[in-house]
Amino acid sequence: MYRRLILATAALTFVLIVLGAYVRLSDAGLGCPDWPGCYGELTPHHAADDIAQAEAAQPGGPVSVPKAWKEMVHRYLAGGVGMLILAIAFTAWRRRRELRQSPWLATVLVAVVGLQALFGKWTVTMLLKPAIVTGHLVGGMTTLALLVWLAMRQTGAGRAAVAASPGLRAAAALGFLLLAAQIVLGGWVSTNYAALACTDLPTCHGAWLPAMDFGNAFHLVRELGRTADGALLPLDALTAIHWMHRVGAVIVLCYLIGLGLALTRHAGLSLSGRLLIFVVCLQFGLGLANVAFSLPLPNAVAHNGGAAALLALMVVINFKLSATPSVARSPGVLHESAAA
Repeated sequence: MYRRLILATAALTFVLIVLGAYVRLSDAGLGCPDWPGCYGELTPHHAADDIAQAEAAQPGGPVSVPKAWKEMVHRYLAGGVGMLILAIAFTAWRRRRELRQSPWLATVLVAVVGLQALFGKWTVTMLLKPAIVTGHLVGGMTTLALLVWLAMRQTGAGRAAVAASPGLRAAAALGFLLLAAQIVLGGWVSTNYAALACTDLPTCHGAWLPAMDFGNAFHLVRELGRTADGALLPLDALTAIHWMHRVGAVIVLCYLIGLGLALTRHAGLSLSGRLLIFVVCLQFGLGLANVAFSLPLPNAVAHNGGAAALLALMVVINFKLSATPSVARSPGVLHESAAA
């Protein structure tokens, strides 16, 4: 029951991340401008009069009935995932002797989800500040990563005795960190609406190194579309955000392909390696398609889903490597030690 609960929660968290991307990319993030309800009501249906007034005051603005429903469905699902994570933590503590596992990972999950709920609130009440929205995305990805690790621990998958060198473990850990940094960069692109700051490929504004404003681009404490001084965010700043994500994408693509090829040389990790190469190439292609086809909504949402899938896969790979015996060679002797 505990294993099924974790797997179901991980699957729903993946759906929640994709749905959150859809809400953000369809400009429905302020569909209900308060939190946790919609104009103080449980559903947009009960807030129909307030929504109609807001829509009449600003036609085509951030508030409408369809946008309100998108936002609230996302909140309902987030609330459901939060309750499931509380159930996971409760079970982890109650059955800690039977499970023979520390319940602290499940407890950390509760803390992460609590912080994630605050980011969700601040996303709305602080009017989509890029740092807050990016933090909300990072919180969702962190939740998924922890759930996948916890699920792997329950299934016992990857505990076959596959000889893995410490170098391969370190390479996988570095790959995870590079991917995490790229996901944060991707979130920064999305929350600053910089996905089409460069509309040509492979150059940007016809140059390999376009004019860029890194100071304003990566200043964290500012309003959406504004500099820290309140002026409009210049195109050079948006270009810097977009260009850095492109550079990161190339680095991650090359590194993870190399890691995948290294994994394919190990019998117990060969499938994971091939899958890693496939997913990272698909994700790179979706990123190119975002620019080439001017950010079609289904493709942009799929790109967010691809990032979540790639993150989950890297967690699985790192878990498998942490659970396999390490191999070190000394003159004529093979030493194996099981990782904790």
